[in-house]
Amino acid sequence: MEVLRKGLTGVSSLVQRSLVIGRGTASLSATRDLLEQELEGIRDAGTFKSERVITSRQGSSIRVQGQSSNILNFCANNYLGLSGHPEVIEAGKKALETHGAGLSSVRFICGTQDIHKDLEAKIAKFHGKEDAILYISCFDANAGIFEVLLSPEDAAISDELNHASIIDGIRLCKAQRYRYKHRDLKDLESQLQATQKLRQRLIITDGVFSMDGNVAPLPDICDLADKFKAMVFVDECHATGFFGKTGRGTEEYFKLNNRVDIINSTLGKALGGAAGGYTTGPKQLIDLLRQRSRPYLFSNTLPPPVVACASKALDLIMANTDLPQKVLTNTSRFRTRMMDAGFNVAGDPEHPICPVMLGDARLASTFADQMLDRGIYVIGFSFPVVPKGKARIRVQISASHSEQDIDRAVDAFIEIGRKLNVVHAEGKKTASVN
Repeated sequence: MEVLRKGLTGVSSLVQRSLVIGRGTASLSATRDLLEQELEGIRDAGTFKSERVITSRQGSSIRVQGQSSNILNFCANNYLGLSGHPEVIEAGKKALETHGAGLSSVRFICGTQDIHKDLEAKIAKFHGKEDAILYISCFDANAGIFEVLLSPEDAAISDELNHASIIDGIRLCKAQRYRYKHRDLKDLESQLQATQKLRQRLIITDGVFSMDGNVAPLPDICDLADKFKAMVFVDECHATGFFGKTGRGTEEYFKLNNRVDIINSTLGKALGGAAGGYTTGPKQLIDLLRQRSRPYLFSNTLPPPVVACASKALDLIMANTDLPQKVLTNTSRFRTRMMDAGFNVAGDPEHPICPVMLGDARLASTFADQMLDRGIYVIGFSFPVVPKGKARIRVQISASHSEQDIDRAVDAFIEIGRKLNVVHAEGKKTASVN
């Protein structure tokens, strides 16, 4: 996500310059012209991102405005299909009746209800940690932790491709900042060696990197943390609920038995799909976050229906350990068929983020549009979300997809791939892929 930060810096500078012009001319027209120029540049580069309008609830099958029939959805973080699960929806309805639409306040004033405390306890138990704290989003959780935990005497040592919210959260803290090359253990070790005299060192990584679907080398990271007496922080947004044998995430996937010190994750993906995030870890840290974390102190409380939906989703996950296995089975089916057809599918072979690498931004956009015409919802990802020349279609597999759904999506990929000269009929790549 560092590429996203760099891509937006130019736009920010442009706006700042234009505001100076606007003040000088007492007119907004100069700003509008400059912004339009920037937008035209995005369109000319083929990276303009249009939003499709969904007219149904989220699910493996959705209604899309302008389409005459239901569309199979392969572009959602709804990894377990729980966003539209009837029990999850019913839990939200009941909470709306019993606890209201919202608290109209922040937690420490008059915004904490019994269901908030119950969910925090459930999250801590799920991850095997001492305590947990809820936020309105995981972006807020990442924005709120580092400035509380780390001082100028400490070091934040972060993977260079960590999520944008982690990058922003680290910016807010006063710790000394270090970045190591993506999943590069030698570079991480050198950073740990260089910071040995500091008070605390926090190694910061995504558990699974969302654009590429690759998994952090967590066992080796934990070994280095032990060697250099550092702590480990993992963002598990693309792992919680569905990755690992029972959905406990990257830590469980590697059988690390509670070696990660702090976990941040989301309720807005596999755990009901509505909103919300959390930090779970040592009780002293959670207590201090309640006292000092600005996004927690100054943002409204998570709405009761959202809390209830997430709590019910966790109940379903803990009661049915078959759900993560269904995700894995569907993922294996999709990846095997796609690779046999000649597509370059990146990412960890057991993770449901399946980036179909195409390279060219216009090709990715055109490919996605033609997939929609065939009843498959996918999106082309291009700069600044991913590096230039690394455009892709990021397919995301769900437990709610049937075998027939997977096969229909792959068949559409093959048909369009041949039409756009991405793969040959016999299954060999012809286009330049990355």
